[in-house]
Amino acid sequence: MKISSKTLAAFTLISFAICFVNCKQNKSADNEAEVVVQYDESKSILPIDRLNLPEGFKIEVFADSIDGARSMAIGNDGTLFVGTRNENKVYAIQDRDKDFRADKVLILDSLEVPNGIAYKNGALFVAEVGRLLRYDDIENQLDSIPEPKVVYDDYPTEFHHGWKYIAFGPDDKLYVPVGAPCNICDSTVADQRFASITRMDIDGSNREIYAHGVRNTVGFTWHPENGDMWFTDNGRDMMGDDIPPCELNRISAAGQHFGYPFCHGGTIADPVFGEQKPCEEFIAPVQQLGAHVAPLAVKFYRGKMFPDKYKDYAFIAEHGSWNRTKKVGYRISLVKLDGNTAVGYETFIDGWLDEPSQERFGRPVDMLVLDDGSMLISDDYGDAIYRVSYVGTQVVSN
Repeated sequence: MKISSKTLAAFTLISFAICFVNCKQNKSADNEAEVVVQYDESKSILPIDRLNLPEGFKIEVFADSIDGARSMAIGNDGTLFVGTRNENKVYAIQDRDKDFRADKVLILDSLEVPNGIAYKNGALFVAEVGRLLRYDDIENQLDSIPEPKVVYDDYPTEFHHGWKYIAFGPDDKLYVPVGAPCNICDSTVADQRFASITRMDIDGSNREIYAHGVRNTVGFTWHPENGDMWFTDNGRDMMGDDIPPCELNRISAAGQHFGYPFCHGGTIADPVFGEQKPCEEFIAPVQQLGAHVAPLAVKFYRGKMFPDKYKDYAFIAEHGSWNRTKKVGYRISLVKLDGNTAVGYETFIDGWLDEPSQERFGRPVDMLVLDDGSMLISDDYGDAIYRVSYVGTQVVSN
């Protein structure tokens, strides 16, 4: 049978299309990066004019359409990596023209709850629920992401509080929390790793439990002057609107116990487990935070842009309540410190929640200070990254 030139051309075109689709599918399956969008600030629909900041501060959208933006880490070449919880993606955001507005976004796909990310020695570390992955030389391979190496694959696989926040400490060890697999339970009876913060060497060796009695921390950092570890902890649910408080804690030595499930906030005995051990046996929080505010990231500011007084504060991203009669949180709060003692608890940025209507447009998750001293804030409800800068004039004291 003779095939006409038109038929042959159509067959060739169809074959090319099928090949293109299959190649694209294979590309996604192989976790390769792809360009998502070019950003235009004028098209952002986020009502950031509702946000309230101290005098002299300014907030802008650094990147939007970052679905479920959560933990952040920055590479040596300035690539901003952003993990997610439910979207199973890690983003690589680039500001190539240095105008503090993202102009290229790449995606690493098909991961299992990759909330926690960290960057070290040119490699991106990603925490899934049950294991840790490492992408070597990541910033030089964004156009064709290599297969990751497994650093550690022996963490519990329970999804309840299974998402992780990870970071490298000043000792170069990688710190990884393991949340309690419940609202309230003594999970350590089954596995000592639950309700803890663990740490290990960069290659996954020498893992140990560093802190006990931690219900679910999704944010920690180290004080830039004395090296102590500070972390937030989410209080248990179903004890009412106003108790127990969430917590800001300080670890001064390995092996300390912070109370869960026996004691909450340093003073409140749990109605189920409280009779087993008194609150006096545990390390009390430096600051009781609001009940159900869901504190996530905590950071100390050591940039040169903000006024010097902000070096006396711990910045906390309060993600916001989900089961309280009237919503609380949805803000960046400040805990003022005098040494290791809290002397104040106040608001830095709010407005993501409209209190009269109880409507929200954002939930802050993580914070990161850029080299110029400005601060990035991730938002997994508004799907955005904001940049906070100080445009006022600092008063220089004599």
